[in-house]
Amino acid sequence: MSKAGSRILQGAREALAFAKGDANTADYAVHVPSAVDVRALRKRLGLTQAAFAARYGFSIGRVRDWEQGRSPIDAPSRILLTVLDKEPEAVERALNAA
Repeated sequence: MSKAGSRILQGAREALAFAKGDANTADYAVHVPSAVDVRALRKRLGLTQAAFAARYGFSIGRVRDWEQGRSPIDAPSRILLTVLDKEPEAVERALNAA
């Protein structure tokens, strides 16, 4: 087997172990995107800036600053925004469970 084929096979084995829960999750890191298009996300969710801020615990000023590029988005906020982008129902379930 070629070196590339061997690496692909090893990666597939690791992915399977991770999916089954057999892998040590401490060996894996999550990817936090460096940027999130807050305006596009908010519009896709059909919310005004005020409604988006209130629903997800952001200040309206912060949402405006993010959308206008005046302020960088901190890592915890990028994580929440990424989950909102990919799985908005999961965030809704989590926030409504309290």
